[in-house]
Amino acid sequence: MNEHRHRHQPQHPLPADELPDHVTQDAVVVVPGIMGSTLRDTATGRHLWGIGGVSWLLKAWTTPSGLKSLAVTEDELAGKTGRIEATGLLKHSAWTPYLAGSEPYTDLVDTIRTSVADDAAILEFPYDWRLPVAANGRLLADAARLHLTAWRRHPAHARARRHRTDQREGRLVFVAHSMGGLVTRAALDPGYDSDLQADTRGVITLGTPFQGSVKAAVILATGRGAPVPLPHRKLRAICATMPGLHDLLPQYRSLRAGDDVRHLTPGDVAAIGGSAELARDAARFHHGQRNITLPGHRSVVGVNQPTWQSLTISGGTVEAHLDGARQNSDGTFIRDRHDRVRYFRVHGDGTVYKESAVLTDVVTHLPLQHGDVAKAQTALEAVTEIVRDDINPGPPQGEAGCGLSAPDLVEAGRPWKLRLTDVDTLSGLTCHLTDLEAPARPTPLTLAWEDGTATATATAPAPGLYRIDVRTPDGFDITQLVMSAGPGEPVGEAEA
Repeated sequence: MNEHRHRHQPQHPLPADELPDHVTQDAVVVVPGIMGSTLRDTATGRHLWGIGGVSWLLKAWTTPSGLKSLAVTEDELAGKTGRIEATGLLKHSAWTPYLAGSEPYTDLVDTIRTSVADDAAILEFPYDWRLPVAANGRLLADAARLHLTAWRRHPAHARARRHRTDQREGRLVFVAHSMGGLVTRAALDPGYDSDLQADTRGVITLGTPFQGSVKAAVILATGRGAPVPLPHRKLRAICATMPGLHDLLPQYRSLRAGDDVRHLTPGDVAAIGGSAELARDAARFHHGQRNITLPGHRSVVGVNQPTWQSLTISGGTVEAHLDGARQNSDGTFIRDRHDRVRYFRVHGDGTVYKESAVLTDVVTHLPLQHGDVAKAQTALEAVTEIVRDDINPGPPQGEAGCGLSAPDLVEAGRPWKLRLTDVDTLSGLTCHLTDLEAPARPTPLTLAWEDGTATATATAPAPGLYRIDVRTPDGFDITQLVMSAGPGEPVGEAEA
């Protein structure tokens, strides 16, 4: 039995008159992002992703055969799936080149648990993120329908309804991180389940790239040009024929071409090492999704982090840029006094630039990195408010916190630098490096001004997975995961 169909029943459910005032009668579905579900081989039972500690991650990314099984096969591209199955949500910190890190969803689920009448109201929906978003969306639609039906029959549902001021029947609330928001939108396609939108009270997306991400193109082009570390080459090999990765390619006008900016074409994607057919399928899919409504949609969007927004392609090599073109209300590009396209740094969460993650004007902006937008306390507070349907998440907070820029892969014993942007003073600003094998002993890092930027020099003493934690004077925490490899494997530049 798949874990997303499993229900945990509390031994002593509270009677209605003892339920807290904030408890909802709704059913909640948690949908993780790319790399956020654990995977295993159905034939051998061998775990392929997300199970194991730091030593497993190091071996997976730094040995030639590690993660080879994750590559999509011809049969899988033809729709013959089942070789690999998703078994659960990520429960350990995991590292991925370019994406830096995926944090576990344990805190998110535990936070939601405080707002529901019974654990049975929560469905954790893992999925095979290698496959097309459309296919996973249909699986989610089926699972959500079964979950809501089962929840409405559960005794705790009736108790929660009696407890609420509005004693309506329970509905669905989707809490979706990153790619999970795309999967949720696909699930709510009325062409598949015409009643699912009406049975949904709200959708909360956390850093979802509705318009795609330039990082997807960079991943596909890795290794074409300058040498790159083995983990980055391995990720490209896995993703080259992965429909899920192609579904994350930028769908907005992101490719700089002379004094113009245009959409990526299937030919462009093929030229950088991807699949023209999968790129074409992804573009068609996104076009068909544009008119799907997300009921009660609210976005939690990471901001203030340096984020790639546009790219140029030369000889099959991709160069990513931290700024992008913006359009006037009539669709034309904003230009300078010399009639040249102007480029603006909008920032984002380090992976998804801000405007790609927004569908409506109901947005909570938080200064967070992509991997942490489903785990940071500020994000969890916003999720809680929405699940409980108590208050609006509040005004945008885009000027808070700071930006964090650091390498994703470093060499053990070799110093490297991290930089903080949008920082006016070092007073009250703290920074630590924590070995996740010994999280109780974080190492403080000394911040200093270097060329007008707050900078710290750090060293990971041994191979492993480390977390950078920055605490800003206004009370925000910005984090990033860094992998430290052993000597001998080139890791590129030591500076971010």
